[in-house]
Amino acid sequence: MDKIAVLIPCYNEEKTIEKVVKDSIAALPDAKIYVYNNNSSDRTAELAEKAGAIVRNEYMQGKGNVIRRMFREIDAECYIMIDGDDTYPMDSAPEMVDLVLYHNADMVVGDRLSSTYFEENKRPFHNAGNSLVRGAINHLFHCNIRDIMTGMRAFSYEFVKSYPVLSTGFEIETEMTIHAVANNMQIENVIIEYRDRPEGSVSKLNTFSDGKRVIETIARLFRDYKPMMFFSILGLILAALAIIFVIPVFHEYNISGYVSRFPTLIVCCFTMLAAILSFFTGSTLSGMAITRRREFEIELNRIHDDKMRKRG
Repeated sequence: MDKIAVLIPCYNEEKTIEKVVKDSIAALPDAKIYVYNNNSSDRTAELAEKAGAIVRNEYMQGKGNVIRRMFREIDAECYIMIDGDDTYPMDSAPEMVDLVLYHNADMVVGDRLSSTYFEENKRPFHNAGNSLVRGAINHLFHCNIRDIMTGMRAFSYEFVKSYPVLSTGFEIETEMTIHAVANNMQIENVIIEYRDRPEGSVSKLNTFSDGKRVIETIARLFRDYKPMMFFSILGLILAALAIIFVIPVFHEYNISGYVSRFPTLIVCCFTMLAAILSFFTGSTLSGMAITRRREFEIELNRIHDDKMRKRG
């Protein structure tokens, strides 16, 4: 088992990968540097190996697929994950490692948004999107994560081996954050510097398509981890719609004694029935979620014991 492993997912980063690897070695001389090449068509793999990294390949395209492979193959007491685009200086890496190794942190978030991100990032939709996602998750899950989409994080062995990777693309950061929050894992925020990509280096993130996938991921995980709240909100919306549309029907009946809009009345009845079913669905799934949470804690204890055995 490695003491510290630096994980760098890469796709066509020949402009920057050599510098990122060398900076990682300088900041964490005791760490092993792993570069996972995701079907790059340039010299990314060659330059990473030349700089001193251990290069491996993931042939299924997408950042989520790369992270699944990294987490499955590498055993370490502390993991540092960083993008290969040289937007994250490694100066803060030792502090993040210290929080994992000596202060029980399960995930350390590299917080760009509290430092230079909004000045350095030249893509205004990315700025707005980051703020929107951060606000949504902190509100829905009652937490204080300062940067949801950051590509620089540190993890414990327990987090890595208990985290089920379901996403395939850039929404993976959102999924990791919600997994840690929903399972009451210790999360720390460390302010890091951010610099925009150097000239000639191109972002692989599509603002709108990847943003849509992030929003869908938040909704899906909110439903999975907090089903009572999710289905209660859905039930309240359905109930409100049923009441709003049935009021004119009852008003007409009170005045004339007749109901002329039977289709509206029938639809409102079924809508109210759907609202009631939604509440019961949320209650049932909430009980199942509590059972899964207990099972997760048991699995976490098993993973911790496994780490102790590997450390010797």
